[in-house]
Amino acid sequence: MRTADPRNPGDPDPRQTVERVIRVDQAGEFGAVRIYEGQLAALRWTGRSNSDAGRKISNMARAEREHRAAFDKMMTQRRVRPTLLSPLWSVAGFGLGAVTALMGDKAAMACTVAIEETIDEHYASQAAQLGDDEAELRSTVEKFRADEIAHRDEALASGAEQAIGYPALTAAIKAGSRLAIWLSTRI
Repeated sequence: MRTADPRNPGDPDPRQTVERVIRVDQAGEFGAVRIYEGQLAALRWTGRSNSDAGRKISNMARAEREHRAAFDKMMTQRRVRPTLLSPLWSVAGFGLGAVTALMGDKAAMACTVAIEETIDEHYASQAAQLGDDEAELRSTVEKFRADEIAHRDEALASGAEQAIGYPALTAAIKAGSRLAIWLSTRI
């Protein structure tokens, strides 16, 4: 199978598909880094940066920075333009991270669950679109997907579901994440 096969009229061609994958994934990893930076800042403001949650969030942030660096490199190598929405994602991501961490450690972990569940679905869909001609990119997406699933599992094990308003909080974050994915793919 080749990337973007089979195609219907109006569907992106293989090159456009790859550009969209790289653009949206770089934007997503950039947003994830900003969320964790917001959470870490809030933890510092409240004197909780050395807490168990602080250490976990710091480790997750490190992985997200590595993911972002990989997509930054792909963007340069393949001459893919970034999303025009990066300034918005920077502010929104930091704000989401800060607010959820200020709500408490469990809310910060609930944010991680919501984001990572959305990204799991997103990366799975991308891996299915990428053919053997893009085996390296597909492998990267699948590896990062496994990392995101591990982050989700760690957040669940840390009591994310005990956050006040967990169903509403995660539903809102998932809806926002899906919208950000849709917009970043195209703009």
